[in-house]
Amino acid sequence: SGKGVSMDPVKRTTKRGVLTVTLADAENRNALDGALVQGIHDAIAAANADPAIRAVVLTNEGNTFCAGANLKQRAGASQSTVATIGFDELLRTIQTSPTPILGRIAGHVVGGGNGLAAALDISIAADDVKFGFTEVRLGVAPAIISVVCLPKMRPADAMETFLRGNRFSAARAAEMGLINRAVPRDQLDAAVEEVLADLRLGGPEALGVAKRLVREVPQLEQGDAFQRMTRLSGELFRSKEAAEGVAAFVTKRKPAWAVDDDA
Repeated sequence: SGKGVSMDPVKRTTKRGVLTVTLADAENRNALDGALVQGIHDAIAAANADPAIRAVVLTNEGNTFCAGANLKQRAGASQSTVATIGFDELLRTIQTSPTPILGRIAGHVVGGGNGLAAALDISIAADDVKFGFTEVRLGVAPAIISVVCLPKMRPADAMETFLRGNRFSAARAAEMGLINRAVPRDQLDAAVEEVLADLRLGGPEALGVAKRLVREVPQLEQGDAFQRMTRLSGELFRSKEAAEGVAAFVTKRKPAWAVDDDA
C-alpha cells in the first residue's frame, strides 16, 4: 500500500459486549507514533462511554504486537504528526479505565511495547512471541514504561532485562509478571475467551472498582488503607449493583448484567 494512503492504524470491532482494538500498522511494526497512540486512546474512551461494552481486547496484525518508539519518525525529528496525546497519558488511560482491558498478544513485544503489555489488566501472549527491553542497545533506557512495568516485575528480573537488552520468551515474560501467561498460539483465542466469559458475569461497576484496588491499595499506609477500604466496602454493599447481585444470588438467578453464553 502506498505511503500516501492514510490507513487507520487502529481497527475496532464489537461483538457480544467486547470491543476488540487491533493494531494494524504492520508496515511500521505497530510502532508508537501519534496516530497509533491516539487510536488506542480513542477506542478506550469510546468503550468507557458505552455501557454495553464490558471489556476491551487489544491485539495486533502482523508479527509484531508493538515495536515501541517509532525510530524513523524520531530520526526525522520534525515530528510530522504532532501527537495530541503522549504515550504516558495512554498508559494512564489504560490503567484508570473502569472497563477491563485485556491483551491478546499475537506478535513480538519490543521496547515501549512492553509498557503497553504491562499496562493492560490481563495479558495473554502466544508462546512463540519474544519480548525485550532493547532500549540500552540504542543508547536510551526504558524510562516511561518503567512506571508500569516495575510494579509488576521482581526487581531482579527488571534489573537483568533492563540492563541486558536481550530478547526473552513469552513464557519468561509471564514468569516475571510482565504478562499473565503464555499459551500455544492455537489456544490463544480460547484463553482470551475464557477470561471474557468470566468478565461478562461481573458487575460492570464492581469490575472498575476491583481494578482500582489492585493499582491503588499497595500505595497506601496500612491503617489508612483499612479505613478507606472499610468505607468503600460499605458504599459498595449499599450500591444498586450490589442489591441486584445479592438478590440474584439469593434467588439463584443470573444478575441483570450477566451476558449469557448463548447470547
